[in-house]
Amino acid sequence: MNFEVCTDTFEGAKISAKLGAKRIELCAALSLGGLTPNFGLIKQCANRSNIEVHAMIRHREGNFHYSLEDVEIMKIDIEQAKIAGAHGVVFGILNEKNEVSLLNQELVNLAKSFDLEVTFHRAFDFVVDYQSAISKLIELKFDRLLTSGLQATAEKGLDVISYLQAHYGNQIQIMAGSGVNASNALKIASSGINNLHFTARKIISNDSKFDMGKQQIVDEEKITNIINQFK
Repeated sequence: MNFEVCTDTFEGAKISAKLGAKRIELCAALSLGGLTPNFGLIKQCANRSNIEVHAMIRHREGNFHYSLEDVEIMKIDIEQAKIAGAHGVVFGILNEKNEVSLLNQELVNLAKSFDLEVTFHRAFDFVVDYQSAISKLIELKFDRLLTSGLQATAEKGLDVISYLQAHYGNQIQIMAGSGVNASNALKIASSGINNLHFTARKIISNDSKFDMGKQQIVDEEKITNIINQFK
């Protein structure tokens, strides 16, 4: 089983590597579903931790409908992720009908030209026809799909995840994410997938005079407990 930890810190990269994770999905603003991390953070994680760094390419919160101007920003961010040392990038564009957009092709081609792996993120969980959507991702040559099976959590979406793995898993990596923990990791893995994705952080302080956010640290115990289920 390959484990991918979603993190927004250099500490998260180091600890994830130490505890046996294969990859991190590196983000900023996890409270918003994850946005593009800054250059310095990507570079530090890529150069000073022994783990694959896959950088989120999402420059704004909200939906996954992007303009041509948005795509140009994403292209710049992909190039900067490569320069900073990332192993891969994570993105997803839908059209106004919540179908996989052909605008993804430009970004996939660019990422592949930089020898970066490409993951389509949980924008997939908003699509109207998941069979058509995953066929399009395969056609566009995405390496990996992160999904919760179109539900709020991977456990609730396990039927769809199992279907995707059984019918498409030999053409694209299926990675389950959202709500993965030590109590359900084995159940989710029973779908036949070989990739699990989860966040692992805990709040240590709510004190913020002007609502500047909550201070959080890496939850080492959660990472350890999930990985130990497979030993």
